[in-house]
Amino acid sequence: MQARFSQIERTRIALPDRLVPRATTLVVLAIAFFFTQSAAAISRDPNGVNVNAQGATTVFITFGDLQQQLPVEATWCGELIPAAPDIGFKCDPSTIYGRLPIRLDQSRLNADATTFTDIMSIPPSVARRAWQAAERGEHSAFYYVRRFVSTTGGPDEYVFVTCRLAGGGARVPLALLDVRLSFAVERAAPALQQGEIAPPVQAEIRYNGSGRLKGRWEIVSPGEDPPSSRDLLTEATLPPEERALQRRYTQLERFNVFLPPTGKIVLPGPDPKRLPTEIEGLYHLLLRIEATNDKEGDSNLALAGAGDGIVHSGAVAGFPIPPLRYYVGNAFDPSANSHTLSLLTPAPHAPWPANQPLTFGWSQTPSAMLYRLEVAEGTVIKHSAILQQGVGTYLAPSWLAQPGEAPLRWRVTALGPQGDAIQRTEWRELRVSEDSEAEEQ
Repeated sequence: MQARFSQIERTRIALPDRLVPRATTLVVLAIAFFFTQSAAAISRDPNGVNVNAQGATTVFITFGDLQQQLPVEATWCGELIPAAPDIGFKCDPSTIYGRLPIRLDQSRLNADATTFTDIMSIPPSVARRAWQAAERGEHSAFYYVRRFVSTTGGPDEYVFVTCRLAGGGARVPLALLDVRLSFAVERAAPALQQGEIAPPVQAEIRYNGSGRLKGRWEIVSPGEDPPSSRDLLTEATLPPEERALQRRYTQLERFNVFLPPTGKIVLPGPDPKRLPTEIEGLYHLLLRIEATNDKEGDSNLALAGAGDGIVHSGAVAGFPIPPLRYYVGNAFDPSANSHTLSLLTPAPHAPWPANQPLTFGWSQTPSAMLYRLEVAEGTVIKHSAILQQGVGTYLAPSWLAQPGEAPLRWRVTALGPQGDAIQRTEWRELRVSEDSEAEEQ
């Protein structure tokens, strides 16, 4: 009971009646905490972490002892209130700072549904609101609350993790906040000729914390299955049982560097001579980050009721690291005077036989990695396709050639190494024909 009372003193709980004397308040809190926690089953580790007060933070959290319960929303707030008739403590609705965005939710329930791996990615907006509250004289800590619902009709259970405001230095978990791969040249990466040496590569990395950054550079060659979004996550972002399942590709080079608590580093890529250019096609260069020991963010499975041992979470990240693409081939003449993207076939207002396939063609531009073809009916996009550099044609499905209320039109967009549009053609109209005039063309 004394241990529970001590935990209450470290946790700020908001009661509806602010006029209750301090002694009475502590008694009420102790009683509420004792009964709610005695019914609670779900454990977690870590239960408190230091977070960056001036930016984003990502933390690996293990929840254990789930009993036919499923995780639902996650919320940050400045104060907690008893969740009765549910279990635990939930956010005071008047102090909510934000909810975990879906795009940052990398959490996973394990196979036997008794443990849950959560990646708490705190957006800068939440840290800013917590900092503003501290400036007003409120408590400097805030809370991350996960709600679990019972699949058997039992009460919901709320489990919180205390977030303590700190700097972004060595006392916060080592986490990657942003990773940008690029060729270390002022221009976009060109499509390379066979046997040509690629430009140098670099990775600009923003991070919190301090520690070792270990990993490897891998290459996906033409014809190999591309990596999934889970393959592109850092190893520390995955539950322990998934880490060995990430697909591996040809390794080019390994690295092991120390990250000082400065928040930014430019990591050199592999030796350019190691980047393959012998086979024509599209290549994907992958930056694979391995998990390292991080005392500020590691998760103790025993404390979380999820088994034994420590799960290392150094270099956790709430996002997949996008690959760097480059193309090898002779699909264009780099000495040509004109590199302007243009539509070739079909001609403007050319008839398209109803319910028949049609081949689209366009010119190539050297700086493009991919091309996006779009077919629209009026202002509505009916169909789009992504084509590799060097293809230049696309056989459209027959179902597109159906008479509609608005005329059909098409265009092509050239995409650069990072997927950005570097050139785009004007729209060209098509005419769906139901007679034989298209064949005569």
